[in-house]
Amino acid sequence: MTAESHIRLAVGSQHLYGPETLEQVAANARQVAEGLARALPPGVAVEVGPVLTTAEAIAAFCREAEADPRCIGVAAGMHTFSPARMWIVGLKSLGKPLVHLHTQFHRDLPFAAIDMDYMNLHQAAHGDREFGHICTRLDVRRKVIVGHWAQAEFLARWAAWARAAVAWRDWQNGPIARFGDNMRNVAVTEGDKTAAQIQFGFCVNGYGVGLLARYVEETSEAEIGALVNRCLDEYAVAPELAPGGPRHESLREAAKIEAGLRRFLGEGGFKAFTTTFEDLHGLRQLPGLAVQRLMAEGYGFGAEGDWKTAALVRAIKVMARGLPGGSSFMEDYTYHLDPQGMMVLGAHMLEVCPTLAGAKPSLEIHPLAIGGKDDPCRLVFDAAAGPALNIALVDLGTRFRLLVNQVELAEPSERLPRLPVARALWKPLPDLPTSAAAWIYAGGPHHTCLTTSLSIEHLEDFAEMAGVELVKIDARTTDLWAFRQSLRWNEAYYSSRSR
Repeated sequence: MTAESHIRLAVGSQHLYGPETLEQVAANARQVAEGLARALPPGVAVEVGPVLTTAEAIAAFCREAEADPRCIGVAAGMHTFSPARMWIVGLKSLGKPLVHLHTQFHRDLPFAAIDMDYMNLHQAAHGDREFGHICTRLDVRRKVIVGHWAQAEFLARWAAWARAAVAWRDWQNGPIARFGDNMRNVAVTEGDKTAAQIQFGFCVNGYGVGLLARYVEETSEAEIGALVNRCLDEYAVAPELAPGGPRHESLREAAKIEAGLRRFLGEGGFKAFTTTFEDLHGLRQLPGLAVQRLMAEGYGFGAEGDWKTAALVRAIKVMARGLPGGSSFMEDYTYHLDPQGMMVLGAHMLEVCPTLAGAKPSLEIHPLAIGGKDDPCRLVFDAAAGPALNIALVDLGTRFRLLVNQVELAEPSERLPRLPVARALWKPLPDLPTSAAAWIYAGGPHHTCLTTSLSIEHLEDFAEMAGVELVKIDARTTDLWAFRQSLRWNEAYYSSRSR
Protein backbone atom coordinates (compact mmCIF):
# COMPACT_ATOMS: atom_id res chain seq x y z
CA MET A 1 0.00 0.00 0.00
CA THR A 2 1.33 3.45 -0.89
CA ALA A 3 2.05 5.70 2.09
CA GLU A 4 -0.17 8.76 2.55
CA SER A 5 2.87 10.97 3.18
CA HIS A 6 6.62 10.81 3.44
CA ILE A 7 9.69 12.41 4.97
CA ARG A 8 12.57 13.21 2.61
CA LEU A 9 15.99 12.19 3.85
CA ALA A 10 18.81 14.55 2.84
CA VAL A 11 22.27 13.00 3.14
CA GLY A 12 25.14 15.45 2.72
CA SER A 13 28.65 14.86 1.47
CA GLN A 14 31.02 16.33 -1.15
CA HIS A 15 33.06 15.18 -4.14
CA LEU A 16 36.38 15.47 -2.31
CA TYR A 17 36.42 11.80 -1.26
CA GLY A 18 35.95 10.14 -4.67
CA PRO A 19 33.17 8.06 -6.28
CA GLU A 20 33.70 4.90 -4.19
CA THR A 21 33.11 6.78 -0.96
CA LEU A 22 29.96 8.41 -2.35
CA GLU A 23 28.63 5.02 -3.48
CA GLN A 24 29.15 3.70 0.03
CA VAL A 25 27.46 6.76 1.51
CA ALA A 26 24.44 6.16 -0.74
CA ALA A 27 24.23 2.49 0.24
CA ASN A 28 24.49 3.33 3.93
CA ALA A 29 21.84 6.02 3.55
CA ARG A 30 19.39 3.52 2.07
CA GLN A 31 19.91 1.19 5.02
CA VAL A 32 19.44 4.01 7.51
CA ALA A 33 16.24 5.07 5.74
CA GLU A 34 14.85 1.54 6.00
CA GLY A 35 15.55 1.48 9.73
CA LEU A 36 14.00 4.91 10.28
CA ALA A 37 10.90 3.98 8.29
CA ARG A 38 10.10 1.08 10.60
CA ALA A 39 9.67 3.47 13.52
CA LEU A 40 7.25 5.84 11.79
CA PRO A 41 3.51 6.11 12.45
CA PRO A 42 1.13 4.38 10.02
CA GLY A 43 0.90 5.96 6.57
CA VAL A 44 4.29 7.71 6.69
CA ALA A 45 7.34 6.58 4.66
CA VAL A 46 10.94 7.71 4.20
CA GLU A 47 12.21 8.71 0.77
CA VAL A 48 15.95 9.03 0.16
CA GLY A 49 17.39 10.44 -3.02
CA PRO A 50 20.92 10.89 -4.35
CA VAL A 51 23.69 11.95 -1.98
CA LEU A 52 23.78 15.78 -1.99
CA THR A 53 27.20 17.11 -2.95
CA THR A 54 26.60 20.52 -4.58
CA ALA A 55 24.72 23.70 -3.78
CA GLU A 56 22.60 23.25 -6.92
CA ALA A 57 21.55 19.72 -5.93
CA ILE A 58 20.72 20.82 -2.39
CA ALA A 59 18.62 23.74 -3.60
CA ALA A 60 16.72 21.49 -6.01
CA PHE A 61 16.14 18.94 -3.24
CA CYS A 62 14.69 21.59 -0.91
CA ARG A 63 12.51 23.12 -3.64
CA GLU A 64 11.10 19.71 -4.54
CA ALA A 65 10.40 18.87 -0.89
CA GLU A 66 8.67 22.21 -0.40
CA ALA A 67 6.49 21.75 -3.49
CA ASP A 68 5.55 18.11 -2.82
CA PRO A 69 2.15 18.00 -1.04
CA ARG A 70 2.89 14.51 0.27
CA CYS A 71 6.15 15.60 1.92
CA ILE A 72 5.54 16.43 5.59
CA GLY A 73 9.13 17.33 6.42
CA VAL A 74 12.84 16.89 5.78
CA ALA A 75 15.38 14.87 7.76
CA ALA A 76 19.01 15.86 7.23
CA GLY A 77 22.26 14.18 8.22
CA MET A 78 25.85 14.69 7.11
CA HIS A 79 27.45 11.30 6.49
CA THR A 80 30.76 13.01 5.71
CA PHE A 81 31.82 16.64 5.83
CA SER A 82 29.50 18.84 3.74
CA PRO A 83 30.59 22.48 3.48
CA ALA A 84 27.64 24.39 4.89
CA ARG A 85 27.64 27.33 2.50
CA MET A 86 26.29 24.84 -0.06
CA TRP A 87 23.15 24.57 2.10
CA ILE A 88 22.28 28.27 2.38
CA VAL A 89 20.04 28.66 -0.68
CA GLY A 90 18.26 25.37 -0.08
CA LEU A 91 17.59 26.00 3.62
CA LYS A 92 16.32 29.52 2.93
CA SER A 93 13.70 28.06 0.58
CA LEU A 94 12.60 25.30 2.98
CA GLY A 95 9.51 26.05 5.03
CA LYS A 96 8.59 22.49 5.99
CA PRO A 97 9.63 20.97 9.33
CA LEU A 98 13.28 19.97 9.60
CA VAL A 99 14.89 17.37 11.84
CA HIS A 100 18.66 17.12 12.07
CA LEU A 101 19.77 13.51 12.61
CA HIS A 102 23.16 13.71 14.31
CA THR A 103 24.10 10.07 13.87
CA GLN A 104 26.58 7.85 12.04
CA PHE A 105 26.29 4.59 10.18
CA HIS A 106 28.27 2.36 12.57
CA ARG A 107 27.57 2.52 16.26
CA ASP A 108 31.03 1.51 17.55
CA LEU A 109 34.56 2.46 16.56
CA PRO A 110 36.57 -0.44 15.05
CA PHE A 111 39.57 0.42 17.22
CA ALA A 112 41.93 -2.20 15.80
CA ALA A 113 41.07 -1.52 12.15
CA ILE A 114 40.32 2.19 12.02
CA ASP A 115 42.28 4.14 9.39
CA MET A 116 41.93 7.39 7.49
CA ASP A 117 39.61 5.85 4.92
CA TYR A 118 37.20 5.01 7.76
CA MET A 119 37.62 8.50 9.20
CA ASN A 120 36.85 10.16 5.87
CA LEU A 121 33.72 8.06 5.38
CA HIS A 122 32.30 8.54 8.92
CA GLN A 123 32.55 12.26 9.61
CA ALA A 124 29.17 13.12 11.12
CA ALA A 125 30.90 14.23 14.32
CA HIS A 126 32.15 17.38 12.60
CA GLY A 127 30.07 17.36 9.39
CA ASP A 128 26.89 17.81 11.43
CA ARG A 129 28.46 20.59 13.46
CA GLU A 130 29.10 22.44 10.20
CA PHE A 131 25.46 21.90 9.19
CA GLY A 132 24.20 22.90 12.63
CA HIS A 133 26.18 26.12 12.50
CA ILE A 134 24.57 27.27 9.28
CA CYS A 135 21.09 26.34 10.55
CA THR A 136 21.67 28.49 13.62
CA ARG A 137 23.14 31.28 11.51
CA LEU A 138 20.01 31.20 9.30
CA ASP A 139 17.72 30.87 12.34
CA VAL A 140 16.21 27.65 11.00
CA ARG A 141 13.74 26.02 13.37
CA ARG A 142 14.52 22.32 13.74
CA LYS A 143 14.92 19.40 16.11
CA VAL A 144 18.33 17.82 16.70
CA ILE A 145 18.43 14.11 17.59
CA VAL A 146 21.75 12.64 18.74
CA GLY A 147 22.66 8.97 18.92
CA HIS A 148 22.82 5.86 16.81
CA TRP A 149 20.00 5.62 14.29
CA ALA A 150 19.07 2.02 15.21
CA GLN A 151 18.78 2.54 18.98
CA ALA A 152 15.36 2.66 20.62
CA GLU A 153 15.74 6.06 22.27
CA PHE A 154 16.85 7.68 19.00
CA LEU A 155 13.94 6.11 17.10
CA ALA A 156 11.43 7.17 19.76
CA ARG A 157 12.53 10.80 19.44
CA TRP A 158 12.42 10.50 15.64
CA ALA A 159 8.91 9.06 15.77
CA ALA A 160 7.73 11.86 18.08
CA TRP A 161 8.95 14.46 15.59
CA ALA A 162 7.28 12.60 12.70
CA ARG A 163 3.94 12.55 14.55
CA ALA A 164 4.21 16.29 15.17
CA ALA A 165 4.99 16.82 11.47
CA VAL A 166 1.90 14.85 10.45
CA ALA A 167 -0.26 17.02 12.71
CA TRP A 168 1.37 20.20 11.42
CA ARG A 169 0.66 19.19 7.83
CA ASP A 170 -2.95 18.41 8.81
CA TRP A 171 -3.41 21.94 10.14
CA GLN A 172 -2.45 23.55 6.83
CA ASN A 173 -5.66 24.83 5.20
CA GLY A 174 -7.64 22.58 7.53
CA PRO A 175 -11.12 24.13 7.77
CA ILE A 176 -12.90 24.39 11.12
CA ALA A 177 -16.68 24.87 11.25
CA ARG A 178 -18.02 27.22 13.90
CA PHE A 179 -21.76 26.82 14.49
CA GLY A 180 -23.03 30.03 16.01
CA ASP A 181 -20.66 32.46 17.66
CA ASN A 182 -18.66 32.64 20.86
CA MET A 183 -20.36 32.15 24.22
CA ARG A 184 -21.51 35.63 25.19
CA ASN A 185 -19.01 37.88 26.98
CA VAL A 186 -16.40 35.13 27.42
CA ALA A 187 -12.83 36.27 26.67
CA VAL A 188 -10.67 33.17 26.70
CA THR A 189 -12.58 31.23 24.04
CA GLU A 190 -12.24 34.08 21.53
CA GLY A 191 -9.18 35.10 19.55
CA ASP A 192 -7.85 36.43 16.29
CA LYS A 193 -8.84 33.92 13.61
CA THR A 194 -6.89 35.71 10.89
CA ALA A 195 -3.72 35.71 12.99
CA ALA A 196 -4.24 32.02 13.68
CA GLN A 197 -4.51 31.26 9.98
CA ILE A 198 -1.32 33.20 9.29
CA GLN A 199 0.53 31.41 12.11
CA PHE A 200 -0.89 27.91 11.88
CA GLY A 201 -2.55 27.46 8.50
CA PHE A 202 -6.04 26.37 9.56
CA CYS A 203 -9.06 28.54 8.74
CA VAL A 204 -12.14 29.07 10.91
CA ASN A 205 -15.46 29.67 9.15
CA GLY A 206 -18.77 30.50 10.82
CA TYR A 207 -22.15 28.92 9.97
CA GLY A 208 -25.64 29.48 11.25
CA VAL A 209 -27.08 26.70 13.35
CA GLY A 210 -30.14 26.84 11.14
CA LEU A 211 -28.03 25.47 8.29
CA LEU A 212 -26.99 22.53 10.45
CA ALA A 213 -30.64 22.03 11.45
CA ARG A 214 -31.53 21.68 7.77
CA TYR A 215 -28.95 18.92 7.37
CA VAL A 216 -30.40 17.23 10.45
CA GLU A 217 -33.94 17.36 9.10
CA GLU A 218 -32.81 15.83 5.81
CA THR A 219 -31.52 12.72 7.59
CA SER A 220 -33.12 9.49 6.40
CA GLU A 221 -34.70 6.85 8.58
CA ALA A 222 -32.08 4.38 7.38
CA GLU A 223 -29.25 6.63 8.61
CA ILE A 224 -30.94 7.05 11.98
CA GLY A 225 -31.50 3.32 12.36
CA ALA A 226 -27.91 2.47 11.47
CA LEU A 227 -26.50 4.89 14.05
CA VAL A 228 -28.90 3.69 16.74
CA ASN A 229 -27.81 0.10 16.13
CA ARG A 230 -24.15 1.11 16.43
CA CYS A 231 -24.89 2.76 19.77
CA LEU A 232 -26.68 -0.35 21.01
CA ASP A 233 -23.61 -2.42 20.09
CA GLU A 234 -20.93 -0.11 21.46
CA TYR A 235 -22.32 1.16 24.77
CA ALA A 236 -24.18 0.06 27.87
CA VAL A 237 -27.51 1.63 26.91
CA ALA A 238 -29.91 2.75 29.65
CA PRO A 239 -33.17 0.76 29.50
CA GLU A 240 -35.29 3.86 28.86
CA LEU A 241 -33.27 4.57 25.69
CA ALA A 242 -33.38 1.03 24.34
CA PRO A 243 -35.91 0.05 21.65
CA GLY A 244 -39.33 -0.07 23.27
CA GLY A 245 -38.17 2.15 26.14
CA PRO A 246 -40.05 5.36 27.02
CA ARG A 247 -37.13 7.59 25.92
CA HIS A 248 -36.02 5.67 22.81
CA GLU A 249 -37.18 8.51 20.57
CA SER A 250 -34.62 10.77 22.27
CA LEU A 251 -31.85 8.40 21.20
CA ARG A 252 -33.20 8.47 17.66
CA GLU A 253 -33.14 12.27 17.78
CA ALA A 254 -29.52 12.23 18.98
CA ALA A 255 -28.67 9.88 16.11
CA LYS A 256 -30.47 12.21 13.71
CA ILE A 257 -28.36 15.15 14.90
CA GLU A 258 -25.19 13.07 14.54
CA ALA A 259 -26.06 12.04 10.99
CA GLY A 260 -26.75 15.62 9.91
CA LEU A 261 -23.63 16.96 11.60
CA ARG A 262 -21.53 14.15 10.15
CA ARG A 263 -22.83 14.86 6.63
CA PHE A 264 -22.20 18.61 6.95
CA LEU A 265 -18.62 18.10 8.17
CA GLY A 266 -17.90 15.48 5.53
CA GLU A 267 -19.18 17.54 2.61
CA GLY A 268 -17.11 20.54 3.69
CA GLY A 269 -13.96 18.57 4.46
CA PHE A 270 -13.94 19.97 7.99
CA LYS A 271 -11.45 18.63 10.53
CA ALA A 272 -12.88 20.26 13.65
CA PHE A 273 -15.96 22.15 14.78
CA THR A 274 -17.50 24.13 17.62
CA THR A 275 -20.99 24.53 19.05
CA THR A 276 -22.51 26.69 21.78
CA PHE A 277 -25.50 26.00 24.00
CA GLU A 278 -26.55 29.64 23.57
CA ASP A 279 -27.31 29.08 19.90
CA LEU A 280 -29.31 25.90 19.21
CA HIS A 281 -31.88 27.26 16.76
CA GLY A 282 -33.68 24.39 15.04
CA LEU A 283 -32.11 21.60 17.15
CA ARG A 284 -34.14 19.70 19.74
CA GLN A 285 -31.10 18.66 21.80
CA LEU A 286 -27.65 20.04 22.49
CA PRO A 287 -25.35 17.88 20.32
CA GLY A 288 -23.76 15.84 23.10
CA LEU A 289 -23.63 12.24 21.97
CA ALA A 290 -22.86 13.32 18.40
CA VAL A 291 -19.87 15.38 19.55
CA GLN A 292 -18.52 12.56 21.70
CA ARG A 293 -18.76 10.04 18.89
CA LEU A 294 -17.24 12.35 16.28
CA MET A 295 -14.33 13.18 18.55
CA ALA A 296 -13.71 9.46 19.00
CA GLU A 297 -13.29 9.23 15.21
CA GLY A 298 -10.67 12.00 15.15
CA TYR A 299 -12.58 15.27 14.79
CA GLY A 300 -11.46 18.23 16.88
CA PHE A 301 -14.04 19.96 19.05
CA GLY A 302 -14.40 23.07 21.19
CA ALA A 303 -17.46 24.08 23.18
CA GLU A 304 -18.98 27.58 23.36
CA GLY A 305 -17.39 28.57 20.05
CA ASP A 306 -13.85 27.78 21.22
CA TRP A 307 -12.17 27.28 17.84
CA LYS A 308 -8.63 27.33 19.28
CA THR A 309 -9.33 24.27 21.42
CA ALA A 310 -11.13 22.58 18.53
CA ALA A 311 -8.01 22.99 16.38
CA LEU A 312 -5.80 21.79 19.24
CA VAL A 313 -7.89 18.67 19.88
CA ARG A 314 -7.64 17.83 16.18
CA ALA A 315 -3.85 18.23 16.18
CA ILE A 316 -3.45 16.07 19.29
CA LYS A 317 -5.67 13.35 17.83
CA VAL A 318 -3.69 13.33 14.57
CA MET A 319 -0.41 13.12 16.49
CA ALA A 320 -1.72 10.24 18.59
CA ARG A 321 -3.13 8.03 15.81
CA GLY A 322 -2.30 4.39 16.46
CA LEU A 323 -1.03 5.02 20.00
CA PRO A 324 -2.73 3.63 23.12
CA GLY A 325 -4.83 5.97 25.23
CA GLY A 326 -7.15 8.76 24.19
CA SER A 327 -7.56 12.51 23.78
CA SER A 328 -10.50 14.83 24.39
CA PHE A 329 -11.84 18.31 24.77
CA MET A 330 -11.80 19.01 28.50
CA GLU A 331 -12.65 21.69 31.03
CA ASP A 332 -11.16 22.28 34.48
CA TYR A 333 -14.42 22.31 36.42
CA THR A 334 -14.00 22.10 40.20
CA TYR A 335 -11.44 21.24 42.88
CA HIS A 336 -10.93 18.70 45.65
CA LEU A 337 -8.85 20.73 48.13
CA ASP A 338 -8.10 18.08 50.74
CA PRO A 339 -4.51 18.88 51.87
CA GLN A 340 -3.75 15.14 51.75
CA GLY A 341 -4.49 14.97 48.04
CA MET A 342 -5.61 18.03 46.09
CA MET A 343 -7.22 17.14 42.77
CA VAL A 344 -9.06 18.64 39.79
CA LEU A 345 -12.37 17.28 38.57
CA GLY A 346 -12.58 17.88 34.85
CA ALA A 347 -15.78 17.49 32.84
CA HIS A 348 -18.16 19.44 30.64
CA MET A 349 -21.87 19.54 30.08
CA LEU A 350 -21.68 16.54 27.76
CA GLU A 351 -18.75 16.68 25.37
CA VAL A 352 -15.91 14.46 26.61
CA CYS A 353 -14.45 11.90 24.21
CA PRO A 354 -14.97 8.22 25.10
CA THR A 355 -11.40 7.35 24.04
CA LEU A 356 -10.49 8.38 27.62
CA ALA A 357 -12.92 5.93 29.22
CA GLY A 358 -11.60 3.37 31.67
CA ALA A 359 -14.55 1.05 31.06
CA LYS A 360 -17.43 0.66 28.64
CA PRO A 361 -19.33 3.98 28.55
CA SER A 362 -22.93 4.13 29.61
CA LEU A 363 -25.38 5.79 27.19
CA GLU A 364 -27.84 7.76 29.29
CA ILE A 365 -30.32 10.65 29.16
CA HIS A 366 -30.66 13.34 31.81
CA PRO A 367 -31.92 16.90 32.08
CA LEU A 368 -29.61 19.78 31.20
CA ALA A 369 -30.30 22.93 33.18
CA ILE A 370 -29.06 25.30 30.47
CA GLY A 371 -29.81 25.68 26.77
CA GLY A 372 -33.59 25.44 26.98
CA LYS A 373 -33.87 22.27 24.89
CA ASP A 374 -34.97 18.66 25.35
CA ASP A 375 -33.01 16.38 27.65
CA PRO A 376 -29.89 15.33 25.70
CA CYS A 377 -28.35 11.89 25.37
CA ARG A 378 -24.74 11.49 26.45
CA LEU A 379 -22.02 8.96 27.26
CA VAL A 380 -21.18 8.72 30.95
CA PHE A 381 -17.86 7.32 32.19
CA ASP A 382 -14.78 7.91 34.31
CA ALA A 383 -11.45 8.48 32.57
CA ALA A 384 -8.89 5.70 32.97
CA ALA A 385 -6.17 6.30 35.56
CA GLY A 386 -2.60 7.02 34.46
CA PRO A 387 -0.24 9.78 33.29
CA ALA A 388 -1.65 12.46 30.99
CA LEU A 389 -1.09 15.94 29.62
CA ASN A 390 -3.51 18.85 29.87
CA ILE A 391 -2.86 21.27 27.00
CA ALA A 392 -4.16 24.68 25.95
CA LEU A 393 -3.65 27.06 23.04
CA VAL A 394 -3.72 30.66 24.25
CA ASP A 395 -4.15 33.84 22.21
CA LEU A 396 -2.24 36.58 24.08
CA GLY A 397 -3.22 39.30 21.63
CA THR A 398 0.24 39.79 20.16
CA ARG A 399 1.10 36.09 19.80
CA PHE A 400 0.04 32.56 20.68
CA ARG A 401 1.25 30.35 23.53
CA LEU A 402 1.05 26.57 23.89
CA LEU A 403 0.62 25.64 27.54
CA VAL A 404 0.99 22.09 28.88
CA ASN A 405 0.66 20.61 32.37
CA GLN A 406 1.68 17.07 33.32
CA VAL A 407 -1.08 15.40 35.33
CA GLU A 408 -1.84 12.04 36.92
CA LEU A 409 -5.36 10.75 36.25
CA ALA A 410 -6.88 8.93 39.20
CA GLU A 411 -9.92 6.79 39.85
CA PRO A 412 -12.49 8.54 42.08
CA SER A 413 -12.34 7.24 45.66
CA GLU A 414 -16.15 7.32 45.73
CA ARG A 415 -18.87 6.94 43.13
CA LEU A 416 -20.46 10.01 41.54
CA PRO A 417 -24.08 8.85 41.15
CA ARG A 418 -25.56 12.34 40.75
CA LEU A 419 -23.07 13.61 38.18
CA PRO A 420 -24.31 12.06 34.92
CA VAL A 421 -21.54 13.30 32.62
CA ALA A 422 -18.20 11.97 31.44
CA ARG A 423 -15.47 13.13 33.83
CA ALA A 424 -11.79 12.93 34.65
CA LEU A 425 -10.17 13.30 38.06
CA TRP A 426 -6.50 14.26 38.14
CA LYS A 427 -3.63 15.45 40.26
CA PRO A 428 -1.78 18.23 38.43
CA LEU A 429 2.00 18.14 38.78
CA PRO A 430 3.91 19.17 40.74
CA ASP A 431 0.86 19.91 42.93
CA LEU A 432 -2.42 21.75 42.55
CA PRO A 433 -1.47 25.07 44.20
CA THR A 434 1.71 25.41 42.13
CA SER A 435 0.26 24.22 38.84
CA ALA A 436 -2.95 26.25 39.12
CA ALA A 437 -1.05 29.42 39.98
CA ALA A 438 1.41 28.83 37.12
CA TRP A 439 -1.47 28.14 34.72
CA ILE A 440 -3.18 31.38 35.71
CA TYR A 441 0.05 33.41 35.51
CA ALA A 442 0.52 32.03 31.98
CA GLY A 443 -3.00 33.14 30.96
CA GLY A 444 -4.23 29.57 30.56
CA PRO A 445 -7.92 29.00 29.74
CA HIS A 446 -10.45 26.67 31.33
CA HIS A 447 -10.88 24.75 28.05
CA THR A 448 -8.11 22.28 27.26
CA CYS A 449 -7.22 19.08 25.46
CA LEU A 450 -6.52 16.17 27.81
CA THR A 451 -4.47 13.32 26.33
CA THR A 452 -3.14 10.06 27.70
CA SER A 453 -1.37 9.17 24.44
CA LEU A 454 1.43 11.72 24.05
CA SER A 455 4.53 12.94 25.85
CA ILE A 456 5.74 16.49 26.31
CA GLU A 457 8.31 15.84 23.57
CA HIS A 458 5.50 15.64 20.99
CA LEU A 459 4.35 19.09 22.09
CA GLU A 460 7.89 20.48 22.08
CA ASP A 461 8.36 19.37 18.48
CA PHE A 462 4.96 20.70 17.43
CA ALA A 463 5.57 24.10 19.04
CA GLU A 464 8.94 24.34 17.28
CA MET A 465 7.28 23.66 13.92
CA ALA A 466 4.57 26.22 14.64
CA GLY A 467 7.06 28.83 15.84
CA VAL A 468 5.19 29.42 19.09
CA GLU A 469 6.20 29.53 22.72
CA LEU A 470 5.77 26.34 24.73
CA VAL A 471 5.27 26.75 28.47
CA LYS A 472 5.59 23.60 30.57
CA ILE A 473 4.24 22.94 34.06
CA ASP A 474 5.59 19.61 35.23
CA ALA A 475 7.04 17.72 38.19
CA ARG A 476 10.20 19.84 38.05
CA THR A 477 8.42 23.19 37.92
CA THR A 478 8.13 23.92 41.62
CA ASP A 479 9.43 27.48 41.87
CA LEU A 480 6.70 29.94 40.91
CA TRP A 481 9.08 32.90 41.05
CA ALA A 482 11.36 31.26 38.48
CA PHE A 483 8.30 30.32 36.39
CA ARG A 484 7.11 33.93 36.33
CA GLN A 485 10.58 35.11 35.42
CA SER A 486 10.67 32.67 32.49
CA LEU A 487 7.37 34.13 31.26
CA ARG A 488 8.93 37.60 31.32
CA TRP A 489 12.04 36.39 29.46
CA ASN A 490 9.83 34.71 26.89
CA GLU A 491 7.87 37.91 26.46
CA ALA A 492 11.08 39.79 25.68
CA TYR A 493 12.16 37.14 23.18
CA TYR A 494 8.86 36.73 21.34
CA SER A 495 8.11 40.46 21.24
CA SER A 496 10.93 40.75 18.70
CA ARG A 497 9.12 38.17 16.57
CA SER A 498 5.57 39.30 17.23
CA ARG A 499 2.91 39.03 14.56
